[in-house]
This record gives sequence, structure tokens and C-alpha cells, in this order.
Amino acid sequence: MLRIRLRRVGKKKQPSYRIVVADIRSPRDGKFVEQIGQYNPMTDPPTTKVSEDRARHWLSNGAKPSEAVERILQAHGILEKAKS
Repeated sequence: MLRIRLRRVGKKKQPSYRIVVADIRSPRDGKFVEQIGQYNPMTDPPTTKVSEDRARHWLSNGAKPSEAVERILQAHGILEKAKS
């Protein structure tokens, strides 16, 4: 089963995240299928970039977003478009 989740990158105490599609059994920073976006919580306001077409593709193929990624996708309006 695939999951859309955050992968931590960046220096110590300066986290930055990549939004990736990965197998549910792989570790947080382990192997992933595809990178579909970025999330930086250190900027004010936090910045996000998401490839909308790739996110909708993976959601339509059965990938489940994590709680954090689900909030990001809702903020971009991608979940509503994928459900309809």
C-alpha cells in the first residue's frame, strides 16, 4: 500500500520536508517512489509547493495521505478535486 507523506531533509534544528509517495513499510527517510512537493515550516508563513497533477494521480491510484499531508492538500484544494 502506498502513502503520501513527509520526508525530512535539512540541517539539525532547520527542518525542511519533501512530500513523497512511499510504501507504507519503508522508513520515514527511506526509499520512496516519487517526490511530488516540498514543505518548509521555517519560513513565515510556511511555504508549500505541490505538483497538483501528480498528487491527484497518486490519490486516484489508491495512495493514502498522512494526516500532515492531508492538511497540506486540503489547503491547496487538491483533495476536493481528487474526490470529485
